[in-house]
Amino acid sequence: MKTYTDSGKKDTRSGFGAGLTELGLSNPNVVALCADLTGSLKMDEFKENHPERFFQVGIAEANMMGIAAGMTIGGKIPFTGTFANFSTGRVYDQIRQSIAYSGKNVKICASHAGLTLGEDGATHQILEDLGLMKMLPGMTVINTCDFNQTKAATIAIADHNGPVYLRFGRPKVPNFTPENQTFEIGKAITLQEGTDVTIIATGHLVWEALEAAKTLHEAGVSAEVINIHTIKPLDDEAILSSVRKTGCVVSAEEHNYLGGLGESVARVLTQQLPAPQEFVATQDTFGESGTPEQLMEKYGLNAAAITKAAHKAMSRK
Repeated sequence: MKTYTDSGKKDTRSGFGAGLTELGLSNPNVVALCADLTGSLKMDEFKENHPERFFQVGIAEANMMGIAAGMTIGGKIPFTGTFANFSTGRVYDQIRQSIAYSGKNVKICASHAGLTLGEDGATHQILEDLGLMKMLPGMTVINTCDFNQTKAATIAIADHNGPVYLRFGRPKVPNFTPENQTFEIGKAITLQEGTDVTIIATGHLVWEALEAAKTLHEAGVSAEVINIHTIKPLDDEAILSSVRKTGCVVSAEEHNYLGGLGESVARVLTQQLPAPQEFVATQDTFGESGTPEQLMEKYGLNAAAITKAAHKAMSRK
């Protein structure tokens, strides 16, 4: 069984900041806009290095999206930065009309997503954003798992022509993917090969899936773990190839089970390869205030929940 080592916990939002800093040096067309959360989005270094390419719009997220859309007309590549709730729910109309419908080359970069936002509570813990964004025609949707992958994704989306939603988080989490990786949009990564059950995870749940695979291995279960960092376009073939071997699947995400990764996986299986599927996700509920660890435990978004779901999926074969 392949093992992965945490090289030291880091927050994925800092991966975004590091990637944006590198882009600032390598791509003069990259500009950054922030809605009064420069420090939280780790955009300080870009601001210091390129003050003429950084735009602080204040608490005016809808205006930020409109400005970003306009900037693309002049050939700029705008990266917007604010919390995930304000990046999507608060400005959905602006994103739909001015960015997605118009096919503008805007990179919507969203931090503090999901329950792991923690103590700020339900009003800020958006669990619907992946669904909102993936339903927009032409929108690429990415949800990275650690610092290294977030940095690589931030750099990669600058070369992608079209709107992108990049989702990352607040807490420090295991950093286990390669430091100098090449990020390929729409290409899933098989982290662990197995034959009994497929575990398809995204974002913070990828590490939990690997931990679950260890527990399952000790129980004599061979789990295949796939990191789906791109929710849209989804790597259908990676999913189908794995489930052809294992015969069942668990999807794991820090998002409502309605509209998220799990439903996209279910669509693929329903159309091409019906198989038992279990969903590790929030169950059509809002969050609440608490530490990330407390919330992930209460809402069943951890390795133990994935392990339990794997056994249930296998029992349904």
